[in-house]
Amino acid sequence: MAERSATYVWSMRVIYLGLCGLVIFVHLLPLEPVSRFWVAPDLMIAVTFAWVLRRPDYAPLVLIAGVFLLADFLFHRPPGLWAALVLIGSQTLRAKAPDLRDLTFPMEWLSVATTLVAITIGYRIILTLLLVDTPPLSLSLIQVLTTLVAYPLVVLASQTIFRVRKIAPGELDAMRNI
Repeated sequence: MAERSATYVWSMRVIYLGLCGLVIFVHLLPLEPVSRFWVAPDLMIAVTFAWVLRRPDYAPLVLIAGVFLLADFLFHRPPGLWAALVLIGSQTLRAKAPDLRDLTFPMEWLSVATTLVAITIGYRIILTLLLVDTPPLSLSLIQVLTTLVAYPLVVLASQTIFRVRKIAPGELDAMRNI
């Protein structure tokens, strides 16, 4: 019953915001990467997709848009482009969430993979059409792969540490009342 309260939902939204803020903070630290041929996974996307598929009320549309728009500004990306693509991807997964609820984790992972690849390709195409310098394709592919490898770990951490589990069929009515 405690999971259905509005206070609990808002506290989980604050935790989501804190996790994304922590990822942004770590990216902004002046640390030299281990190798210039390796890219760290995009943990903000992994957390966002995992939470949207499990508990869409914990990561609402406005919160995702604000977090990724802030990340665009801080990471010197074209403002709003990556945020809009992540928003489209998260909304696509949110629409698929009821169907994925009954399927196995590999099917969920495949759905996340196709969404991530689609928004990455869309991002590169839009940047190319606008004549904006793009990072090498190999680095983009490595980041997609590392994010997909990290996704099961993010899901495991979300379930064990933050108790973000898939919605049970009886909880759908309670969510609509919040």
